[in-house]
Amino acid sequence: MDVLERAAVGAPISRSGISLFPLYVIQPFTPAIATGIADAIRIDENDQQMVSTIKVTSLIDKPFLLVEGETFKGGLQQRTLNVSVLVPPRVELDIPVSCVEAGRWSGDRSFDGVSGQVSRRVRRAKAEGVAQNVRLADHKASDQHAVWESVDGELCRLAAPSPTRNYADAEMLFDQRDDLADSVGELTELGPLPGMCGVVVGHGRRIVSAEVFADAELFAAKWDQIVRSIILDAPDDVVGRPSPTAALRFVQRLARAKPLTSSGVGLGFEGHIQSPNLVGQTLVWDELLVHAVGFAT
Repeated sequence: MDVLERAAVGAPISRSGISLFPLYVIQPFTPAIATGIADAIRIDENDQQMVSTIKVTSLIDKPFLLVEGETFKGGLQQRTLNVSVLVPPRVELDIPVSCVEAGRWSGDRSFDGVSGQVSRRVRRAKAEGVAQNVRLADHKASDQHAVWESVDGELCRLAAPSPTRNYADAEMLFDQRDDLADSVGELTELGPLPGMCGVVVGHGRRIVSAEVFADAELFAAKWDQIVRSIILDAPDDVVGRPSPTAALRFVQRLARAKPLTSSGVGLGFEGHIQSPNLVGQTLVWDELLVHAVGFAT
């Protein structure tokens, strides 16, 4: 986590009451890691058809990154990934997930790949449960009921009807509100700034989250889904002005947190952070910080 101690933040980009601070880190060497490639992996229900795990099969000859909070469309119900997983080449893994569609258990065994990212609040609720289960029972299940409550809260907050209580239905808001759709379109077209490896998110003067990847290429591959999730989280009221100092302080707090370490589901080691004011996760492989995320509590 020394990498985050040396991180730098840039001037914020502000849209829809949200400030996005570019986050820059420098690491000496980043091996080839794939992500966001539709034909690189296959995702299916596992043989036991359990809510808490699904099966991922790598079809390529280099590691593939799946990111905590990403959603998988299809299967018997929509799921979201509990932890970031660096999938080794040409292997089959059962990976820990949470349900974000409480009202369905039917359909095909296969998933249509990664379809987006759940919101900050859902990710935070999930990370809290995973951290507690790693600490108490050494497994990476979430508190599923807390995740469902968080999904229901988001659907209610956004006035998004969903017959199956599916978080993905919240994205209909982009069809109803031109301001949010315009913000997503503008930021997506702009793309991440050169060298940008992550983002710190502010609501007015309050910093709510930070997320960083090993390099700019990995971050760019996730830019669209990250932007949509951030904009969907737009606050109703904004108090104060964005502060780069506060953004950098939040990143340093994430860097100095004392995580509970466990072996990764795939390659590397995970860190699970749970404190009175911060919840987060990290994934490190061969001294490379592959992914880190933190949420203010």
